[in-house]
Amino acid sequence: MNGNEPTAWVRIDPGGLEEGRVTTVVAAGRAICLARTAAGYGALDNHCPHQGGPLGDGQIADGYVICPWHAYEYDPVSGKPPPGFKDGALPYRVEDRGDDGLWVELPVAEERVSLMDQMVDVLCQWGLDTVFGMVGHSNLGLADALRKAEEDGRITYVGIRHEGAGAFAASGYAKVSGRPAACLTIAGPGATNLLTGLWDAKVDRVPIVALTGQVKSQVIGPGTFQEVDLASAFKPVAEWSQTVLRPENATELAALAMKHALVERDVAHLIFPDEVQELPGVPTPVARPRTGRVPAGEIAPPDDELERAVALLAAAKRPVIVVGNGARGYGDEIAAFAEHVDAPVITTFKAKGLVPDSHPLACGVLGRSGIPVASIHMGRSDCLLVLGASFSDHTGIATYVPTIQVDFDPMMLGKFHPVTVPLWGEIGRTLALLRAAVPAAAHPEQRESIAKQWRRWRAEKAARSLLADGRGRMHPAHVFEVLSRLAPEDAVLPVDVGNNTYSFGRYFETKRGQTVIMSGYLGSIGFGFPAAMGAWAATRGTGRKILSLSGDGGFGQYLAEMTTAVRHSMPITHVLLNNDELGKISKEQVGALRPVWQTGLTNPDFAAYARLCGARGWRVERPEDLEPALAEALAVTDGPGLVEVVTSARDV
Repeated sequence: MNGNEPTAWVRIDPGGLEEGRVTTVVAAGRAICLARTAAGYGALDNHCPHQGGPLGDGQIADGYVICPWHAYEYDPVSGKPPPGFKDGALPYRVEDRGDDGLWVELPVAEERVSLMDQMVDVLCQWGLDTVFGMVGHSNLGLADALRKAEEDGRITYVGIRHEGAGAFAASGYAKVSGRPAACLTIAGPGATNLLTGLWDAKVDRVPIVALTGQVKSQVIGPGTFQEVDLASAFKPVAEWSQTVLRPENATELAALAMKHALVERDVAHLIFPDEVQELPGVPTPVARPRTGRVPAGEIAPPDDELERAVALLAAAKRPVIVVGNGARGYGDEIAAFAEHVDAPVITTFKAKGLVPDSHPLACGVLGRSGIPVASIHMGRSDCLLVLGASFSDHTGIATYVPTIQVDFDPMMLGKFHPVTVPLWGEIGRTLALLRAAVPAAAHPEQRESIAKQWRRWRAEKAARSLLADGRGRMHPAHVFEVLSRLAPEDAVLPVDVGNNTYSFGRYFETKRGQTVIMSGYLGSIGFGFPAAMGAWAATRGTGRKILSLSGDGGFGQYLAEMTTAVRHSMPITHVLLNNDELGKISKEQVGALRPVWQTGLTNPDFAAYARLCGARGWRVERPEDLEPALAEALAVTDGPGLVEVVTSARDV
């Protein structure tokens, strides 16, 4: 201290510090190296003036405090180095006031707004309210600004156990809400651990913001500890990526990150070098409002293309509507239009539940995860209205039927093959225009066919639900028959990847108000439970039930996140289908005429594991025990629960 700055005496707790030892004490926003010698206590600034090493982690030897990093020496009271050396540690006055405790005189810290505070302000003003992350040495300045925002009630911060789970959680949040969440990591491995979850968000076209620390910019290049060229590493996945270097445009970069995420429905990435995180805020920050920078999305298709679509639909005798994930958020409008033209509605797997299976025109899922009700009616169609679907191989939408395709992204129209009428427009607006122009129609034979095919399929499901494998394990059809009945009407259902998910597509029947999310185009195993945490954050306060699903392989990827759910009292009910196998891979090996190899799993008792984490856990081995366990788990509202169901590896 230079003697001119204001100071204050602060009481500290030495915590039973023994003579000849040092420790670190935090007081008044400062870290102090507290030493106890035969002569009493000494206090130094905790940062070694050489390279910032934590003196409180060191030791006392030969009368000096020894820095744990490079063995620099300092007198524990005066901070002076041994004779012949120049660097000295900053000392603080200490008074032992007996019964009144130990006091240290510290400079009065000026309250300041940091550059990170100003950037977080802009992120919040643009709508960011949730961050999943891990605090570490190269994001401490940014993390401190997020801490203040959390204390102010502007964000919810969820500290995760693995950065990959944080990215999946942020993706799950966006898939439920349509809004971006952020994931926070350190430089190097923390940042690279995000990439799988970010790719999931990118290919499924949902907004997400990655906030990554970085080593000091002056040492980038030679190869310092945890140095990774993050701009290059994130270039393939991030639609927009920028390193924050100058205070003058930092808040504009925060605004642009949110704009790119929202408008492009993609990944935005901000990189924060260490030294930039310690900068003070600019004296008069420029306002960066969202208003006036994000246009309305209700795009109408061109009139002539719309007229062609109207003519095609009006002439159709057996029209069918195919709904993809790009139509998420428009379920009511789709159902209303389907009723207007009396057309069956089938969905891609990613769009499962957008029109509930309980609707009389619903035909369920089409494709490899689908059911005959859907494929039969598509095959009989003379006109397809495809809304927000991409014609992926897994779905198998017919290319031989006259097709109207509607999408907000013009690159998706006719992407793989020509369509009869490509309509570039927002789906809700386009459906309103079509409904106003297309005459109402009645196709009672279509409704009769739908009801007939559902009767056949439900009879087949009932027969399969009675099947067991050679070990007596129950068929997944039984699991989803029970779950279909018990799942609340407003449930959010994050599902994982594998046989469990194929079975969900075939056997689970959705109700109105339910929301299904998954790792669609990326198809990444491990998505289910982290996405459930994101879904909880997106719906907190609404009372909606989060009911997630995985196999034993998928849950095993991020099972430590059960402790995260416990820490935040997330009322997630997770249903785990345990067949002790990577069942989908076994099936693929058989289909490729190869031996089944390396797909068996050695599993713990997952229900017991959940209980060890502080959650509730149920293990179900008999069909008659399933419904009581699920009902009990779904009734829990004060924290997570896991229902482990021992099932067959077969899904047909």
